Order: sequence, then C-alpha cells, then structure tokens
Amino acid sequence: MRVNVSAGPAAAGLRPLSARSVVLSMLLAVHPPELPVKDLVRLVEPFGIGGSTLRAALSRMVAAGDLWRADGVHGLSERLLARQRRQDDAVHPRTRAWDGDWEMVVVTATGRGAAERAELRARLTALRLAELREGVWLRPANLDRPLPDGLRQVAATYTARPDEPAHDLVARLWPLTAWASTAHTLLRSASDAPRPADRLTAFAAIVRHLLGDPVLPPALLPPAWPGPELRSAYAGYQREVGASVGVEGSVKG
Repeated sequence: MRVNVSAGPAAAGLRPLSARSVVLSMLLAVHPPELPVKDLVRLVEPFGIGGSTLRAALSRMVAAGDLWRADGVHGLSERLLARQRRQDDAVHPRTRAWDGDWEMVVVTATGRGAAERAELRARLTALRLAELREGVWLRPANLDRPLPDGLRQVAATYTARPDEPAHDLVARLWPLTAWASTAHTLLRSASDAPRPADRLTAFAAIVRHLLGDPVLPPALLPPAWPGPELRSAYAGYQREVGASVGVEGSVKG
C-alpha cells in the first residue's frame, strides 16, 4: 500500500486562493508569524483583495480560532503554529546518515473507532512512515527526530533490518515517479506564473506537495530527485515574502 505522497498534479492542487488563504500563506511564511494590519493590507493588495474584504476575513478568522488579535497585530493561533512547524520541517527536514536500519511501528491498540483510526493514520503519515500492511508502518531510519512519546500508547516501535532489498521495499511503499512528476509540474508552474496571485497559488501547492516527500536517504532515491530543488524554490519564495514585509530575519532558513 502506498501512502504519504501526492499522486499527481490534481492531488498537489493548484487551487484558487481566497482572502483567508492569502492571509494564512503570508503568515505561515514569516517568523514570527504575526503582522500588523497595515502590512497585511499592503501585502494582499497585489492579489486583488481590498481593505474591507481583508478586515472581514480577519474578523472571521479570529472568530474561528485561526488567528489572535492584539493592538492591531494578527498572528497564527496555536493550532496553526503546529501547521507552520510541519511546513518548516517539510522545507528544512533534519536528516542523518543512513546505516541501513529502518524504523518500524506496529499498531497494537484495538477497539478504536473509525475517527481514531483515521487520526492515527494521519499522525503516522505526518511522521513520513508508510504502511506496508494494515497496522505495520516503516521507513528508513535517516530522520533526525524521535518518535513522539504518545505513540507508544497505541503502538510498539522497533528498529528493523528487512530481508527485502531496500530499493524494492521503497518502490512498494512510495510512488516516487508520480511524486517527482508532480514536483516538476509545480516547479514549471511557479517559474511561469505571471502574476503575484499565480505565484502564491503555485508555491502554496509546492509546500503542500513537500509535506508528502518521504525524505529518503540519497542512496534510495531515483536519479535527479526534485525534492531539493522544490525546497530551494519555496525557501526563495519565503525570502521574497520576508523582504516584502520588510522585517529582517522574518523568514526561517
């Protein structure tokens, strides 16, 4: 079973951006993720969003718990700060040299409802694990991150050395050709985008696609893997957003 990757351009999603999407994209790209209203008004203007539309969107986002507001400044809520941390990790993954070991997680909890099972699958996918069979998840042990303590309440964790050749196992777990094809499509979309709105749409799709990169050891990747190029392109866009905000050091990386 192949999981944790986008399967094509439609899955990556070049979606039209609403006022809410533009505001979130701007705040997710800057560190710390907070901006005065006057800066937000200036930043969203190239996207055809007027001041009254922006203020209405901000009010709805505060009411929905997406943002906090204080003294004319809006920032990401704690829930969306977690999203920014996942996005940062997708753009700047922490890796270590791979020695051939694999992480393996075996789900041991029983009697869970559909919502709980779906939530656990989402957690494991976010950890860049892939499901070999129902309840058995694994990946090469090249990520420099511990598995969360709470995971051990519902699963057992192991270090493994599969007998199956690593390249064959990777090919069964992740559709790398499809992921790379979508990545190249998104890079072209970002390069060819003529307007700020088109660029933001393309780079929003790029960062979503990066969340599905399995971040495999270089030895297990196909030739000319586009992951680093995709990360570099998005990091460059982050720097553009930071420069437009005018706050030195506002963009991570």
